[in-house]
Amino acid sequence: MKNPALILPRKLPRVSFGRPSNRAVILIGLAAYAIVSWIILNSPDTPPIRFRLDPVRLVEASAVLKLHVVGALSAFGIGAALMMGVKGRGLHKRLGYAWVTAMAVTAISSFFLTGLNGTQFSWIHGLSAWTIIGLPMGITAARRKDIAGHRKQMTGMFTGGMLVAGLFTFLPGRMMWSIFFGA
Repeated sequence: MKNPALILPRKLPRVSFGRPSNRAVILIGLAAYAIVSWIILNSPDTPPIRFRLDPVRLVEASAVLKLHVVGALSAFGIGAALMMGVKGRGLHKRLGYAWVTAMAVTAISSFFLTGLNGTQFSWIHGLSAWTIIGLPMGITAARRKDIAGHRKQMTGMFTGGMLVAGLFTFLPGRMMWSIFFGA
């Protein structure tokens, strides 16, 4: 009888280096955010950081900006509830349409807001364009009973539009930063 430790498999298993996992994407995004924040915070003109809630800038903001913030906060709350809740029920469908409406309001209103690049559009507006294109695609996938496609579209928009873009609204110097951490 042969020693089992000496028996080699006929075919070695393949190692796939396909798409990165969600954890890797999240870690890369957080690292990029930390680096950009560190660079901004270490600039010579940056005041000291302290947590305080000062909604004055939001109260004094334009109606479009207020609409954008209300849409984003609504989409985030509804989206989080949809991600954690039971799928495929009537409540999921009703909340889904409310989420689509809130995402559309947020995306469309972003085109009337500039500031990251002066008066020019920034890369965040690319996420808004992607959202406007992706929302009907996600709805169509659900109507066609393509649940995997629907899940991919909607989860991607929640991750990109709510988490990534939302995180970058808290960069030092931006309005959300000044509301919570401004000097």
